[in-house]
Amino acid sequence: MYNCANSYTGDVPQKSIWLLYQIISSLKTLLLEFLVRGAERIPSPCCGKNMLVIGTKNRKAKDHLGNGKIYNIRRLKCTNCGTIHHELPDLLIPYKRYEAECIENVLTNPSTHIVPADESTLSRWQSWFQDLVDYWIGCLTSIIIRTKQENIPLNHTSNSSGTALQKIGRMAGDAIGWLTRIVRPIVNINFWIHTRSAFIVQ
Repeated sequence: MYNCANSYTGDVPQKSIWLLYQIISSLKTLLLEFLVRGAERIPSPCCGKNMLVIGTKNRKAKDHLGNGKIYNIRRLKCTNCGTIHHELPDLLIPYKRYEAECIENVLTNPSTHIVPADESTLSRWQSWFQDLVDYWIGCLTSIIIRTKQENIPLNHTSNSSGTALQKIGRMAGDAIGWLTRIVRPIVNINFWIHTRSAFIVQ
């Protein structure tokens, strides 16, 4: 189990079970800085071996009101291959500067959302989603097959009709949190694709 303490008050919200992409929805508050810490051993998404904590870094994100928040997250190093991973809470999307709730709101309600982001940012989110939705469906299908989740039907994935949102909805549903349900399994098996123009050397 993981403890997430607010750096100002020391309060620890309700505990949740985490993987590398962690569930800490209960962390959401109005304060601006949070410590994110874990006590479980987490397998490396690359090779499944153990990882060691080698430090922390601050991760900034904006919420649905446009307020900036800082999350102090752990840097983990695989003991086998040396790859470094950052442990993200489920309210963040890798490489995105707004919380997952904001991005999901814009993708679900492009004309009625209330996210205070400029038009170029909103357009990038839409393009990002359109470009990657088929890849995500392939990843989720692969995960279902590999983990032998026979209770999840696969025949719907062969149907490519409908909008990008409808296609991914067949896999993740349309209830609130669908974007996080897509991101978490894909990130945790190291299939996530970033769209940055340059790599950052660790």
